[in-house]
Amino acid sequence: MFSRPSTRRLAAATALAAGAALALSGCSGGLASGGSGGGDDKGAIKLGMLAPFSGSEAAFGDYMKNGAQLAIDEINAKDGVDGRKLELVTEDDACDATTAVAAAQKLVTAGVKGSVGGYCSGATLPTLPIFKDAGIAMVIPAANSNQLVGQGAFLVNGTGTQQAEAAVKWVTKANAKTVVIVDDNQAYPKDLGDSIEKQASGFTVKREHVNPKEKDFSANVNSILSSKPDYVVWTGYYQAGGLLINQLRGAGYTGPILVGDGSVDAQLSAIAGADSMKDVYGTFTRTPDMLENGDKWIADYKKVSGGKAPGPYSIQTYEAVKVMAQAMTDAKGTDYTKVVDALKGLKDFPLLTGNLTFAADGSREGGGFVIVAPTGTDGAFVLKDDLK
Repeated sequence: MFSRPSTRRLAAATALAAGAALALSGCSGGLASGGSGGGDDKGAIKLGMLAPFSGSEAAFGDYMKNGAQLAIDEINAKDGVDGRKLELVTEDDACDATTAVAAAQKLVTAGVKGSVGGYCSGATLPTLPIFKDAGIAMVIPAANSNQLVGQGAFLVNGTGTQQAEAAVKWVTKANAKTVVIVDDNQAYPKDLGDSIEKQASGFTVKREHVNPKEKDFSANVNSILSSKPDYVVWTGYYQAGGLLINQLRGAGYTGPILVGDGSVDAQLSAIAGADSMKDVYGTFTRTPDMLENGDKWIADYKKVSGGKAPGPYSIQTYEAVKVMAQAMTDAKGTDYTKVVDALKGLKDFPLLTGNLTFAADGSREGGGFVIVAPTGTDGAFVLKDDLK
């Protein structure tokens, strides 16, 4: 999400949230406009995390929170950052732009020195100027819309362009000639669909847009089937995606379906029904079960989560904390400019999902997307093809 939905279309949400951000910054009494990130250099270093703890994407909030807490526990067990412990402060953005603006301001007021959250791109985008004006460096674990790139934040997840490249490789490998890309008109799904269409080579692309608040997609299904597709690509999120897949299968479509990272979750199978999930695949960055030492990491995660298994973006948020902590260590403190310079200077920083280097625009070099399939326990997605 991968980045994640805004509950309104991006244009309206961003305009509304931008106005709210200006109003909040204007009454912040300088707290959100200092720009240095200086101040208290004693005691715990607070890291802020915006994530969805309510709304349609609420499951991802706990995945991210637990992943971040695991990283913090490990770092604190080794004397923290320059002798200072880390502390996680979370706020619910509900994957909503306006809610995210208010939540970001709460984190600024709480005195966080770094931001390690961001799931929905449409909700993350309007928070960028709030954190930047407050002198708070941002390492984003999940949200990865191309619109976030080059805005001063650093993305642990691959970008939409990189995910689209993986999708095009996979669809091309299947020798598809006609591909219908279906999005839900929200920020990231539309962005991903646009990027896939732009990179398409060797096959014809047709577009379809659904309203994710609806339950009956029969009109969309009929339109999709009229195109006689060799492949259907869904770039939206699992709630609507599960219904769409179920209804496509019910209408007689037996061909392959590829979903974006916003639908890579066992809930997709639960909603669509196991019988509908044959020949369904997803684009995603690596998950713990795909890693060489994944079993140990999963066991450690369960100690933090009360026995619950990690989900999508647990590990990326874990890694976002590790990256931020390393940058603060290299910067010898939490000064905004020094931390940002340290992030830019990371080269082949070792992470579980692979060594990390940030490009000049803040994106992660390489991206790291693979193809997964819902063939694990209870419809969990597991590695299908690493595209190498």
